[in-house]
Amino acid sequence: MSRLHPALLCLLLAATGQAQTPVETPLRPEDTPALPAEETEVPEAAPASPAFEPQPINDWLAAQVELSRRGFSCGSLDGVRGIQSVTALKAFQKNEGLRETGELDRATKDILKLTAPVLTEYVFTVLDLAAVRPMPDTWLGKSQLDALRHATALELVAERFRSNPKLVLKLNPGVDWERILPGQSIVVPSAEPVIPEAKVARIHVYLAEHVLQVVDETGRILFHCPVSIARNVEKRPVGELHVAVVIPDPNYTFDPEVFPEVPEGKELGRKLIIAPGPNNPVGVAWIGLDRTGYGIHGTPEPEKVGRTESHGCFRLANWDARILLKLAWVGLTVMVDE
Repeated sequence: MSRLHPALLCLLLAATGQAQTPVETPLRPEDTPALPAEETEVPEAAPASPAFEPQPINDWLAAQVELSRRGFSCGSLDGVRGIQSVTALKAFQKNEGLRETGELDRATKDILKLTAPVLTEYVFTVLDLAAVRPMPDTWLGKSQLDALRHATALELVAERFRSNPKLVLKLNPGVDWERILPGQSIVVPSAEPVIPEAKVARIHVYLAEHVLQVVDETGRILFHCPVSIARNVEKRPVGELHVAVVIPDPNYTFDPEVFPEVPEGKELGRKLIIAPGPNNPVGVAWIGLDRTGYGIHGTPEPEKVGRTESHGCFRLANWDARILLKLAWVGLTVMVDE
């Protein structure tokens, strides 16, 4: 667990899970091992300091952090006014009855104020670094691991704090990332969202915008995030679906027949079970839908979400997938709109 500097504040969200099934290639629930506790535990949310007064938003990093806290994910935090940040801001503006400009205009700044400092301090622990290990290049090598944890300390921090690795490097110019030791202190964004308490009515996936939104019965947005969709139009399900299963930390079955273009698969000639973890092909969550082979899941490559297409499922950054795990339930309607 991190140690906080007296002048900084970190709002963190608990996220835990067991393991089971994905479906870009089918899995059997009984094949899924549980992930070690230190892999899934995140510190509980700390209460906001009563001494902190709401502050104006003066740049896009501050806007991304505050939007994330309020459930409007901009993808990887990077301080850049990109399409995902603009789309998240428009969704926030819609919720607040503002003009959907995608700009940090005066009306938006009057409502979107910082509720805590943008940055916080994080200190590496022994458990953090013990869990870091290089990632094999082959499917066979991955199948021989007990968990697919983070490959580097930088990757671990970037995912834990919802950040682009380039931002983490920029915030910590003097850190030698190849020689991180326990006790090393770094600066990171403080952007963990608060889970909404309102009852979820449905999930919307907007294919054209590459956006997923969770709404209540009135249509108010409870959670918004970028999503990757199928490359081939014929593999994009359109219309009403339903959540069939909600599984934290799933394993994954590599099936050579599903990936005939992979030379290793032809040589293996058999399926492989890939253990859970953030570097699992379906990330840290599997929300299966009532159409065979389709689901919403995480990914080990958050910077590609919304920018590249998947084989058919809906792909989220791991941190957004964990939030969705807490909001989704079996039977929940998922509307896929063109």
